[in-house]
Amino acid sequence: MPRTAREKSKSGIYHVIIRGANRQEIFHDEQDCLRFLEILERYKGKTEIKIYG
Repeated sequence: MPRTAREKSKSGIYHVIIRGANRQEIFHDEQDCLRFLEILERYKGKTEIKIYG
């Protein structure tokens, strides 16, 4: 049975959490983390999203 869709935020601000399956680590080393931040920065520019934290 599919879950119901989340309501869209009236403010347009969303709280996003990144967590590994079964609480596994997401970044294996500092290079993994830096690569993630580079990708996030690239798509932030393409999509004009704002990142607050």
